[in-house]
Amino acid sequence: MRKWTVLVVDDEPRILRFVRAELESAGFRVLTANDGAAALEVVSRENPDLVVLDVIMPGMDGFEVLKRLRSLSSRPVILLTARGSDADKVRGLDLGADDYLTKPFSPDELSARVRAVLRRAAAAGGMRPSDTRLEVGDLTIDFDRRRVTVGDRDVQMSRTEWQLLQQLALNAGRVMLHEDLLVRTWGPEYRDDVEYLRVWVSRLRRKIETDAAHPRYLRTVSGVGYVLSDQG
Repeated sequence: MRKWTVLVVDDEPRILRFVRAELESAGFRVLTANDGAAALEVVSRENPDLVVLDVIMPGMDGFEVLKRLRSLSSRPVILLTARGSDADKVRGLDLGADDYLTKPFSPDELSARVRAVLRRAAAAGGMRPSDTRLEVGDLTIDFDRRRVTVGDRDVQMSRTEWQLLQQLALNAGRVMLHEDLLVRTWGPEYRDDVEYLRVWVSRLRRKIETDAAHPRYLRTVSGVGYVLSDQG
């Protein structure tokens, strides 16, 4: 059986040893790089299934590596960020990261996040609703073509944004509970991470709403969840 290959990029040897040992014990094939240039070389040569990438590195930082990675590959990327650095998380997601993990993290959380992201990447595009197109006001979602438009404007979606929107669209007009959205989009490891869901909903609103502060399509049901519908 083929093993998933994970590239871990960090300038701290201690972190590299820790992450490598944990992921190898969880059954992954692990490659390492201690700077951005080496990481890009490994990606070009080995084409790993997933990259775990530290943000703070000397020379080429994680954001620059991520930008260059996205020109080479659509492979999933998990960013390692410092505790409390919300701006880093948002910037990383905007650049195309699939997930983030805050230092310090537990071995179990690391393995769970890697498995969840790989599972989502493998399943991307696999779900097919009975109807191939949904229109909610000016918002149009084409499931077969994975295309989203608002009026005449094409909306570019990351893999995770598409999967979250798809879950909401498949249940349009019905309230989706926080827990259901988290489990269906990211997996059971994320069941209780409501703040994580809020981050992605906020990103989605910035893309599909004219005024993200006063959403028309993606509405909050306080303390419960979210619903995709047209408020006119």
